[in-house]
Amino acid sequence: MSARPTAVVLRPLGLGDLLTGVPAIRAVRAAVPDHRLVLATTTALAPLAGLVDAVDEVLPARELEPLDWSGPPPELAVDLHGKGPASHVVVADLHPQRLLTFASPGYPGPTWYPDEHEVRRWCRLVSEGLGVDADPDALDLAVPAVPPPVTGAALVHPGAAFPGRRWPPERFAAVARWLAGAGHDVRVTGGPAERDLALAVAEDAGLGEEAVLAGRTTTLELAATVAAARVVVSGDTGVAHLASAYRRPSVVLFGPVSPALWGPPPRGQHVVLWHGDGTGDPWGTGLDPALARIPVDEVTGALEDLLARGGHDQVT
Repeated sequence: MSARPTAVVLRPLGLGDLLTGVPAIRAVRAAVPDHRLVLATTTALAPLAGLVDAVDEVLPARELEPLDWSGPPPELAVDLHGKGPASHVVVADLHPQRLLTFASPGYPGPTWYPDEHEVRRWCRLVSEGLGVDADPDALDLAVPAVPPPVTGAALVHPGAAFPGRRWPPERFAAVARWLAGAGHDVRVTGGPAERDLALAVAEDAGLGEEAVLAGRTTTLELAATVAAARVVVSGDTGVAHLASAYRRPSVVLFGPVSPALWGPPPRGQHVVLWHGDGTGDPWGTGLDPALARIPVDEVTGALEDLLARGGHDQVT
């Protein structure tokens, strides 16, 4: 019996990037159902990649560096990383029989549109390039087998990759204080590098150190905690996309980047707050003015309304 043909999909970025790429990855699987689908992503994201039902194998990748590929040339290679030759060459160097990328010098393909939502962009690439339907709402992940450290909690996630996307910690603390006052079990989440921030938020909110999960959960435990959460409050960061992946009620605060580009799907249990014009710097070193314009009472009001109606999955 001959070996199965292989499809390699490149998506080695952050947590939100991986999760917004899931519908496109599923569309690749639908286009080549008999292939072994290899997802090239970062080592840190490998556990979550294993929760995508379309993925057979994870290949460690480092953004624009060459892949450590020792097998024969794949039948198909797909660039879900970027729009130009710098990422295209990473998959082209595998010498696949078929290569799918956005159009750039030396590479034919669909046209890149800068104002397109991240999920729909990659779905369109696969749909146009491989002739298969791609559902932008196919964002769900499997729930990890590991038990979450807490279930039914209100999760407050104050961190983000860059200062421009971080709502002030004292405002997150005020929201956490309001949630605790409303009788919710409030937990503050984050990565190891965000533990001090989470501790400061918890202290300001009058919560004990036991409320801080930041730095105490693995990637899979964090995912499991979000999957079992009562509600999630965060900025435009990976945890917001986990809330979408597990269809948990969430309030997401946007600043420099428009939710039209990175926002959650149009479901009733995800509330987006934004007062921007799309001209901010997502890599900014200071608080984005649009994010600064979101007051605490707007967030608590959104939470009150969302929790009162149960965060039902109603398309708005």
